Amino acid sequence: MKMKKLAALAIAASVTAAPVMAELVIPDLSYRTGPYAAGGTPFSDGYQDYFNLLNARDGGIGGEPVRILECETGYSTERGVECYESTKGEGALIYQPLSTGIAYQLIPKTTADQIPLHTMGYGRTSAADGEVFNWVFNYPANYWDAASVMVNYLLDENGGSMDGKTLALVYHNSAYGKEPIRTLETLSEMHGFNLTQIAVDHPGQEQKSQWLQIRRERPDYVLMWGWGVMNQVAIQEAANIGFPMENFIGNWWAGAEHDVTPAGAAANGYKSLNMNRIDDLPVFAEISSLVHDAGNAAGDGSNIGKVLYTRGMYAAMLAAEAIAKAQEIHGVAQVTPAMVRDGMEALEITDARMEELGMAQIGPAFSVSCQDHGGTGFGIVQEWDAASGTWTALTDYIAPDDSVTGPLVTEDAAAFAAENNITPGCL
Repeated sequence: MKMKKLAALAIAASVTAAPVMAELVIPDLSYRTGPYAAGGTPFSDGYQDYFNLLNARDGGIGGEPVRILECETGYSTERGVECYESTKGEGALIYQPLSTGIAYQLIPKTTADQIPLHTMGYGRTSAADGEVFNWVFNYPANYWDAASVMVNYLLDENGGSMDGKTLALVYHNSAYGKEPIRTLETLSEMHGFNLTQIAVDHPGQEQKSQWLQIRRERPDYVLMWGWGVMNQVAIQEAANIGFPMENFIGNWWAGAEHDVTPAGAAANGYKSLNMNRIDDLPVFAEISSLVHDAGNAAGDGSNIGKVLYTRGMYAAMLAAEAIAKAQEIHGVAQVTPAMVRDGMEALEITDARMEELGMAQIGPAFSVSCQDHGGTGFGIVQEWDAASGTWTALTDYIAPDDSVTGPLVTEDAAAFAAENNITPGCL
């Protein structure tokens, strides 16, 4: 009897002495339903699959496993906020809502709760000003960068002059769609082109009147700020009126496979931006073998390598690298949201590191600082080849005009700071 008691005490002591395995909690505010599911699903698959790869291959990040909390928002701002409130108490380290509407609502909430918010290529553009938006990051690029990259591409295509040209902006009639207007208005004054603004109401399934207007006015180029079903409807309507696809350019949320395939051969030559490359990266083979073949894929496995899957994976990589940087800075594996914020602000993504991760040149090399939470702003122009069913990069990374976007970011951030009684500065 005495021996049994001693054995029990020994077991209890060993359990008490064993280190407690912490978890790195990453919420995924996904949307796999509704009119925007075609974009939300592959992004979420890529986001989760990369963290699952880290768990399978590396035991997580810095030896700590990642636990993903998926919460369906349906792209609804109200549901997105509900998802945030229901998951933040689980120890959430970083949020990536993939919605400008949700992002706008979460900026004050995450700031008050001191949890970092990453709005990669979307959200409030002036969040690039890190001294005003201490807890928000939108690297490697933002909407105003995208607008400037589009115009720089068109300048190059037109011998350096857009004087007298007409551009029509077809945009989602929401905070998201309205983001580039201010930049394009400034650029139109600078470069002498005329800008027509054409709104498309949510969700974008009815656009006949908008494209009849384009047929009447015959702009030289159409730029599109669309998402979800709006994109494929716009491309089909452009084909219906015979608008030349080579003069139709979408932003990086209007350039995925599902946007163009419904129009078939008629979509051939359509162009869009991309903030990342979509090559056959070695990391895809690792995900296939260690995640998908093991039965741990976030989806059905059909999206791997596609535009938005790749971007979701890229977003997860940036989050993981920031967490690893936070662990390095603070000397602990079990990091807090505040520590992750520090890691995001000290993040440096180099060409060598991307190659080491099996993602060579997936995005531009960039670094983050207290003052700059926005990255380089670079973008690629890609073109759809309907015959092969593939996107082809037409350009290398194009830089935005910082002399235009920089002052706009500073002005808007200063206005936000004044409205919200924020004293700008580094944490």
